Amino acid sequence: MTDKKYSAPMMKFCLIFLIFLIPGKYAAAQSGGTDQNQAYDTDHAKAEIAERLRDYENALKNGDAGALADMYTPDAEVLSDGSPSTVGRDAIKKVYEKMVRDSITVSGFTTTGVWGSDELLVEQGTGFFAHAGGKWKSHGIYLLVWKRVDGVWQIFRDTWFRDSK
Repeated sequence: MTDKKYSAPMMKFCLIFLIFLIPGKYAAAQSGGTDQNQAYDTDHAKAEIAERLRDYENALKNGDAGALADMYTPDAEVLSDGSPSTVGRDAIKKVYEKMVRDSITVSGFTTTGVWGSDELLVEQGTGFFAHAGGKWKSHGIYLLVWKRVDGVWQIFRDTWFRDSK
């Protein structure tokens, strides 16, 4: 059996991933067509997500917890290893307010993969958080589920896994 510390968050991630994967595959098979995800312009999606990540980094740099929370859907959930889930935009805003009070206002993210459709995307990447003075807080890998709401990509599910180094 794997380490219990990582089994619950990983199980949540796998469950969430399967919830989104299976209906899309089933709909494509039922329509008799090919997988709709193959037709989606992933290069354009990557550019859109890169822009949203820069918005995130700038909002954190400016200490704007409200702008950070607004990047999430109202029913968003943050799943972090070693922490309980944070559910809803108001709760997420409180997490960012604490980060800003603790001077964690520097971040950087690099997308390593994007998959999905024009309504829902999964992004994989690497990133870091640091204090304003440059002291590292955390670095690791992440998966984000982005949902298009009124033409704007918002974060629907957010996972973060710290590097053990």
